Amino acid sequence: MNYKNIHKATFISRPNRFIAHCLLDGETVVAHVKNTGRCRELLVDNATVYLEQSEGRIRKTKYDLIAVEKRLPDGSILLINMDSQAPNEVAAEFLKSGHLFPNATRIRREVTKGNSRFDFCIEEGSEITYLEVKGCTLENEGIASFPDAPTERGVKHIEELITLRSEGYGAAILFVVQMKGIMEFRPNDITHKVFGDALRKAHAAGVKIYAYDSLITPDSITVDQPIEVKL
Repeated sequence: MNYKNIHKATFISRPNRFIAHCLLDGETVVAHVKNTGRCRELLVDNATVYLEQSEGRIRKTKYDLIAVEKRLPDGSILLINMDSQAPNEVAAEFLKSGHLFPNATRIRREVTKGNSRFDFCIEEGSEITYLEVKGCTLENEGIASFPDAPTERGVKHIEELITLRSEGYGAAILFVVQMKGIMEFRPNDITHKVFGDALRKAHAAGVKIYAYDSLITPDSITVDQPIEVKL
């Protein structure tokens, strides 16, 4: 997934979940934050951020905040994509390239099954698997975690996948970790243990759980390598 017209800026403040004030070329600009999560450990005073300038669209803000540099305890910099729309887009590219389901004969997006809608439906002959994708931007000492805020919606998705698995369908969750240099993935029990418990229940029920890191540049994100999942 590639972005256009990227500008390097400095984060100033986030008045609400949807916008951020940033310093760009000596001028304060308003950017749409493409992630409604808390991101408190990312959007800190004077953090370097990357803004995508919109092209010809009529909208309230001229920029989208899509990535941030996180300074680690050792002084190094970790570039994190925080665009919440990116995981589904890069997952689509990843799946169509033959990853996870190399024998797929058909891949559909936003598929309704019963009263639920799933990110992907993958057909491998007579086998059908429903897949949910979650983006992960939370990192601590090389460990990626999800979620960064309580998510009842996320718990509901997991419960729906458990139900599908019990009905004989394939079911899976893909965590797209929107950064590189991660050793393992864990559910964030401190923030939302109910989600972690649901994930462990899903694993026991046969729902497959995947986590992959990503190659990140200021203007791109690509799903890369599998990460060990510890539940």
